[in-house]
Amino acid sequence: MNLTRREWLRVTGQATLVAAATARPADAGEPGNEPQPSPRQRTGFCMFSKPVPELGWRDLGLAVKAAGFDGVDLTVRPKGHVLPERAADDLPSAIEAIAGAGLTVPMITTDLTSADAPHARRLLETAARHGVTYFKAGYWQFTSADVRGEIAGVGTALSELAALARDCGIEMGFHNHAAYVGAALWDIAPVIDPLEPRWAGYYFDPRHAVAEGGAGAWKAAAHLVAPRLKMVAVKDCVWRKTAQGWAAENCALGEGLVDWAWVGSVLREVRFGGPISIHIEYEVPSGSAAERTARTLEAARRDLAYARLFLG
Repeated sequence: MNLTRREWLRVTGQATLVAAATARPADAGEPGNEPQPSPRQRTGFCMFSKPVPELGWRDLGLAVKAAGFDGVDLTVRPKGHVLPERAADDLPSAIEAIAGAGLTVPMITTDLTSADAPHARRLLETAARHGVTYFKAGYWQFTSADVRGEIAGVGTALSELAALARDCGIEMGFHNHAAYVGAALWDIAPVIDPLEPRWAGYYFDPRHAVAEGGAGAWKAAAHLVAPRLKMVAVKDCVWRKTAQGWAAENCALGEGLVDWAWVGSVLREVRFGGPISIHIEYEVPSGSAAERTARTLEAARRDLAYARLFLG
């Protein structure tokens, strides 16, 4: 069953849930405004902080908490909420501010593609020391026709990052992202397989998996990586024909191609308990920066309510 958002609203008929999904963040504290999560959900759903760069750490925590989330997937990369060169000093303060709103920071999003990158060790050590369990590595692009050679090079980099992760006490998740090495997952699995499962696994993204193998290969890829899932990214897309050709266009959950009921069945089958990070990557019509932030948080609340139905 792959319900559209309209079918979901019609079938469930749950007025309380609809009110929670559409209420503004300021209304979130009212009793009965939110669906009651299961114990696993209370530690599982995070909001990716990228779409609300205007919010400082304290305001980020308060807004994400008001939207109904359990934690923050915090950007620790250039132009992120914490700059990598400042991580040793600023990350503890950011985590403390977010925790003050009643949230956790179970994962961070980095751009690390080498264990020798400046600040890599201090960044990961600081994150682990302050309770962060997982980090997302960066991306590698194919730059030549030597596909096998480039994958081997990425494998070396991942092996060294996994060793650094082990030394620092934090687990690494590889994110499958369209247009980068590992988008289809079949290419990267042979180099991740030999790495220690405790420290290296996958940050599975159904949206990008569907874009790369929508006819069915994406489901096989999901099974391929399921035993080593660290984190899950939640977003959706549709194919649209543009002046430049066909393109995968991001959209709200329930309006796209991902079969979320099936994804949920796989997560339950492997007893997945890691962070589920909800991304608002689609266009949110707005005027001012403040209006854009408010509407982004409203969209996040709606997507969270939809995700809880299938991924809880």
